[in-house]
Amino acid sequence: MTKKIKVLIVDDSAVVRNTLTEILSADPEIEVIATAADPFIAAERIRDEIPDVITLDVEMPRMDGITFLQKLMSQRPIPVVICSSLAEEMSETTLKALEYGAVEIIQKPKMGTKTFIEESRVRICDAVKAASQARVSRHLAIRREIAPKLTADAMMEKPRTNAMVQTTEKVVVVGASTGGTEALRVFLEAMPADSPGIVIVQHMPEGFTRAFSQRLDGLCRISVKEAENNDTVVRGRALIAPGNHHLLLKRSGARYYVEIKDGPLVSRHRPSVDVLFRSAARYSGKNTVGVIMTGMGDDGAKGMKEMKDAGAINIAQDEATSVVFGMPNEAIKSGGVDMIRPLEAIAREVVKLCA
Repeated sequence: MTKKIKVLIVDDSAVVRNTLTEILSADPEIEVIATAADPFIAAERIRDEIPDVITLDVEMPRMDGITFLQKLMSQRPIPVVICSSLAEEMSETTLKALEYGAVEIIQKPKMGTKTFIEESRVRICDAVKAASQARVSRHLAIRREIAPKLTADAMMEKPRTNAMVQTTEKVVVVGASTGGTEALRVFLEAMPADSPGIVIVQHMPEGFTRAFSQRLDGLCRISVKEAENNDTVVRGRALIAPGNHHLLLKRSGARYYVEIKDGPLVSRHRPSVDVLFRSAARYSGKNTVGVIMTGMGDDGAKGMKEMKDAGAINIAQDEATSVVFGMPNEAIKSGGVDMIRPLEAIAREVVKLCA
């Protein structure tokens, strides 16, 4: 019998603790071993039994979640999933948590439609499973396959293989998930000011992508912004998919632009890398350089193969520098990857391919 992922829930709200316990316990691969109303109680629970993953609130009494995270990662590294209400003023603080070692961000469960509740279950359980594989603790949970709910067919029909002739203007499309926030920082900081236009899907909840983009914009030579509908893809700029919306690359004449769309979860995500990659296969074809980075699951694998079939050149982040090697590995196994590179070398390779 496969060992279950042991989870400690840390949140000052009894309602949230109970709801998370119900959601996680319903998954046969996960076991909630304890809950705690604040970090001091959490420390006692950890002394009793070390969890594989901790879900952690940010605002709590006696000690805030960020301080607890710093202490935890310096003394006893355990994969941490930040569970936030996504209040706008908390975005920067929660993004700081990613810098301090948290591996995922999830939205606190709340009442809503049946569809919202079911999607929340999928996202929360997947986040915990992804965290259990992250390279922050000595013990890594056994890797588990995740069956996608829907393919990119739900958003766009498959591309025609001869859809696009080659032009001089290149487009770079990037997909990332667990560990991707820091991987994208490394990649984008290394891109020159006149880099080709870049379009990115990073699995991240609604409410955080704007702050994430603004943070990167202040660090990079290129401009970085949260994508808006009909934004033009231009040299020296990266567009990041807004949380909870799919992002598609489109073309009108010589102009590439992006379309923001609602729709179902694709490969268990919204935004989905597969949706972006399929749109690139259809509209930019041979003009595309694809990059797939660290993350759990197989989102992007099918789309990357479609891009390759349409003439794109694709790069996967290597296992040694990936927090979780799931997404790059699945893309490699699908036959859609042309080269495998360590994170620090990806930007240099992209620039060379786009020269």
